[in-house]
Amino acid sequence: MNSIDRREFLGMAALAGIGFMTAGTTVEAKALDLTEKTVAELAASMKKGEMTSEAITNWYLARIKAIDPKINSMIEVNPDALAIARQSDRERRSKNFKGPLLGIPFVIKDNIDTADKMKTTAGSLALVDAPTPAKDAFIVKRLREAGAVLLGKTNLSEWANFRDNDSSSGWSGRGQQTRNPYILDRNPCGSSSGTGSAIAANLAAIGIGTETDGSIVCPASICGLVGLKPTVGLVSRSGIIPIAASQDTAGPMTRSVADAAVMLNVIDFIDPADSAMKGKREKVDYTNFLIADGLKGAKIGVARDFWGRNAVVDAVTNAALEAMKKAGAVLIDVKFPNLRKFGDAEFLVLQYEFKDGLEKYLRGRGSKYKTLDDLIKFNNDNAAREMQYFKQAIFESSAKKGPLTDKEYLDAVETCRKYSRDEGIDQVMNENKLDAIVGPSNAPTWMIDLVNGDCGSGYVGSSSLAAVAGYPNITVPAGFARELPIGISFFGRAFSEGTLIKIAYSFEQATKARRTPKFLPTAA
Repeated sequence: MNSIDRREFLGMAALAGIGFMTAGTTVEAKALDLTEKTVAELAASMKKGEMTSEAITNWYLARIKAIDPKINSMIEVNPDALAIARQSDRERRSKNFKGPLLGIPFVIKDNIDTADKMKTTAGSLALVDAPTPAKDAFIVKRLREAGAVLLGKTNLSEWANFRDNDSSSGWSGRGQQTRNPYILDRNPCGSSSGTGSAIAANLAAIGIGTETDGSIVCPASICGLVGLKPTVGLVSRSGIIPIAASQDTAGPMTRSVADAAVMLNVIDFIDPADSAMKGKREKVDYTNFLIADGLKGAKIGVARDFWGRNAVVDAVTNAALEAMKKAGAVLIDVKFPNLRKFGDAEFLVLQYEFKDGLEKYLRGRGSKYKTLDDLIKFNNDNAAREMQYFKQAIFESSAKKGPLTDKEYLDAVETCRKYSRDEGIDQVMNENKLDAIVGPSNAPTWMIDLVNGDCGSGYVGSSSLAAVAGYPNITVPAGFARELPIGISFFGRAFSEGTLIKIAYSFEQATKARRTPKFLPTAA
């Protein structure tokens, strides 16, 4: 059997639910179902010799082949994934490597650089022929060093959903429309839509998304996942196609809080190239915060500004509040009177920083398109492929912005900080001596609509306060509206990830609200 035939055989075997033990010369078959398996469970099975990374990777690759045509979450599969998995198996047998993610397959959003055979395009056809990045993004380097197997890249809302006001979240010129794995005609939310759908559908063990405002929290909650948006400055942004330096960050998208904590341990590492990471911080082991009774005595502010907007969301989140109280949390109603005072300022900041950051990235990448104006022209020249559903109004307005020394920009930055931090999260938490604040993550997701774009009717989300402040936010599954997931968010002060993980983990253990999408089989 030649190598190509063997790969095809392994893929078909994995599709049939067969795993292969490849240690030595023995090939031992056994039933394999990795649905909902955690990092800890996969690592324990490999350590015991019950399965190999090659078998695990094969299972996910076969599942992608069988299921992803319905979801369209993967923009590209890594042609080297199996070779990386085999290398991790050799390292495990040599006992010279003890990486916390050794042999664990993961996916990343296609706005994150990889110096390999895959492309990095932000979903745009403009970057399909751009030079391969000279090096991996810093967080990809960290994940590889931890032993993880890069399975592939996920689709996204093109340019991280910062091209036009009438876009359809989850659509890109390169990848087309990603679907929600719970109900296929529903939107997966953006812009980390592909990662959300892929992890929800068990197409990889763990994933990475990026967020400027809601792009981890929204797809994670709408796809029934845990999504952790770290404090800006906790995780490197080097090698990630930017929107806004003041709000951008990458973070874990997983099926459990424990997996998010393990991933955060790996990617929380000082990158000297990221100016937001200046200064030393004490290294934190986030798995120490996986405490089942972490809600006991926790003082949590209930952000009532987000209640009363959607009866279905209120029902799910009120039940979640009761579960928190039963677990020993102290809940205090709080209000944010300045909640609507920074929206216009935020958009201005994003426009200025998008132009500045993206043009720096394009020049560094060596793309033949160096400016926003170049990209605008590309889209106009390729309108049949890039603009058949929506245009580029945000591109055009951002291209007109000046340098980051403009008074308009500096005033907008100050407005954002004042109302989201000083007279927002910090003030409410200090006055009430809170450990965290809680709010609904999402309402039931909307129908995919490539004619009118995203429909926000009746939508509820609480991501903006933490996003504009640059503060951490974690969403956890809380329940369902029929078959559509509803999440709940815990957010708080800068660098309070440990506290938020403790509260979120305790809530997760008390409620266990996550469930696999019904239409998907339990095994590939």
